[in-house]
Amino acid sequence: MTFLPYGRQQIDDDDIAAVTAVLRGDWLTTGPAVEAFERAFAERVGAPYAVACSSGTAALHLAMLALGFGPGDIAIVPALTFVATANAARYVGADVVFADVEPATGLMGPAHLSDAIAQAHRIFPTSRVRIALPVHLNGQACDMAGLARIADAEGIALVEDACHALGGMAGAAPEDRIGACRHSAMATFSGHPVKTIAMGEGGVVTTRDGAIAAKLLRLRAHGITRESSRFTERVQAFDGDGQVNAWYHEQVELGFNYRASDLHCALGLSQLKKLDRFIAARDRLVGHYRKALAPFAPIVRPLGLAGHGTPAWHLFVALINFDAAGISRNTTMARLKAKGIGTQVHYLPVNRQPYYRARYGVTTLPGADAYYAQALSLPLHAEMTENDVDRVLVALGEILGQSGRST
Repeated sequence: MTFLPYGRQQIDDDDIAAVTAVLRGDWLTTGPAVEAFERAFAERVGAPYAVACSSGTAALHLAMLALGFGPGDIAIVPALTFVATANAARYVGADVVFADVEPATGLMGPAHLSDAIAQAHRIFPTSRVRIALPVHLNGQACDMAGLARIADAEGIALVEDACHALGGMAGAAPEDRIGACRHSAMATFSGHPVKTIAMGEGGVVTTRDGAIAAKLLRLRAHGITRESSRFTERVQAFDGDGQVNAWYHEQVELGFNYRASDLHCALGLSQLKKLDRFIAARDRLVGHYRKALAPFAPIVRPLGLAGHGTPAWHLFVALINFDAAGISRNTTMARLKAKGIGTQVHYLPVNRQPYYRARYGVTTLPGADAYYAQALSLPLHAEMTENDVDRVLVALGEILGQSGRST
């Protein structure tokens, strides 16, 4: 039987044609496909500016750099996320305080942010909390309006980790589109193959601030500018007639090679055109999962719903009481794999990672721990059918000893 992974890209003939056109053209990187993708992405999410880069991790790092974040500063990061969210703060020499999350959704709420800020003041009395990074986990949005009220009162910038949530909504208004940055300084996205649209590898930062966008563009390309208005070395920059020397550029700050290629952006642009179809397919499958899981209660429950906004599902997470089922998660995953079904766990709380435990000690976050203890990501991608969902749940029911209650 064909193996069913927990996530995968859907690549169609039009995607292949888009990449082939770049290969047959004059530009392989930092060319017209990058600019076209950035324009289309900005329009899709409702932000004035979008800056493409090499990965979602690079997007997070660039966001930290663009805000001048660094040593002596504190970032609040929810414990339920991929390590890159926290690592981005550490890359620039800042420290991290982990926030708890709702055990049913994995999302950081306003109360969790307030608690983490208070904790940061206790642990780092001489440092300043400058940034919080809400993570729109699994495709559901955090309560951005609620988080913004706390952040604004504390003078904290919000940077959204939206790598799971392209196409989602944090509220009902058009400006509540994830990536529009109604309540944040920036939002970051990933084009990894298991995300809703694939770039191969790639990322995007969106913002409403033109100065931030310009800085992001410099930072992704070694901190170099070719804007003559910014040149400071007049003798080197201009010839005797006052014309800009054609080869001249200036490094004005320390940046990185975080550029996205035309190949990646051509694929991203082709995929972006199909985003609504991908979201609808995933939403239909999630609806089928949720309905078909009802007979598995109380041993298995679908992920809790946030109660605000509209999700654009990236993952389907089942919350399984493995103790009550009398089977370990690892055994469950191995038996599903033997039946041709891939699963994953998103995520081990980052505060429990050895690097962060060694730096900050053991911390207890009951919501994150409760979520992690039960979470299992089941297959979800746009090429799946409802029959695939039924196959997954029949197999899960057999493994949990509930085959008579499966679909």
